[in-house]
Amino acid sequence: MNPTEVNCAEACVNGCVLGDECPNKEYQEQAAKFIQETSLDRMLEIAEEAIRKKRMAPPQWVYPEDL
Repeated sequence: MNPTEVNCAEACVNGCVLGDECPNKEYQEQAAKFIQETSLDRMLEIAEEAIRKKRMAPPQWVYPEDL
């Protein structure tokens, strides 16, 4: 499989399909490190803060002619 032809968002939902050829290997390591070093309580705090920021932000309108 050619790494440039794979849509990781769709193909790798259940895990990386490219293995060692993955162009996002750096991000896999960062994510694994984050999960290893961050407590679940801290992850939940981060998620709650992100949700709160989204709710506080003004609505963003999308007009069909802009698409």
